[in-house]
Amino acid sequence: MNILVIGKDSSLDECKIKFGPAHSYRAVNSHQEAEKFFGNSDIIFDFIIDKHPEQMEVYRDHPKVIAFLNTPKTSLLNLVVGFKGKISCTLFGFNGLPSFLNREILETTIWRDQDKEKLQSVCEQLQTKHLLVDDRVGMVTPRVVFMIINEAYYTFHEGTASREDIDLGMKLGTNYPYGPFEWSKIIGLHNIYELLSAVYEDTKDERYKICPLLKKEYLSIKVG
Repeated sequence: MNILVIGKDSSLDECKIKFGPAHSYRAVNSHQEAEKFFGNSDIIFDFIIDKHPEQMEVYRDHPKVIAFLNTPKTSLLNLVVGFKGKISCTLFGFNGLPSFLNREILETTIWRDQDKEKLQSVCEQLQTKHLLVDDRVGMVTPRVVFMIINEAYYTFHEGTASREDIDLGMKLGTNYPYGPFEWSKIIGLHNIYELLSAVYEDTKDERYKICPLLKKEYLSIKVG
């Protein structure tokens, strides 16, 4: 399959690792550039649409396009409803946050029930297992992992344990590949802060209320 990646070089690398050498890949870093290659692409993985929802317009006039949109910080339906035009192509949501694509199971969403069979077919062609989850902010895995990271910040902030001890305890106790603070560096603190903010706004659930220390470090990064 011809796979078009819209995003950074790191996103292209993750796709190559996830889907393997059986496919051909092209990467661009803007939607305007990407649209030139829509006709020659079987599948599109859009890693940056959450930052540029106004670019949904590129999907308006391409009914044959099949695209996976990176939607953990929003939802697929939010992107579609927020666009004033009519979407006639096939769109799926996926968890494209750093380090989450390279898992055995591709976490996905749909906004129309009629797309379930198409999703199954596409994933078979990509030779990946997939998990269809509810189309809402945070999806499933990011909600769980980011909530754990947030709780780790509370634990450290309260002086209960050091960052190193928390990381080690989580890896030994849960067999996670990384500790919460290690994971936050890989994922990017801005992604964690922005997703938790969106989930809290969506649910008003206190479990997602951001630790003041996490917020402080996020703001320090933005200023720096």
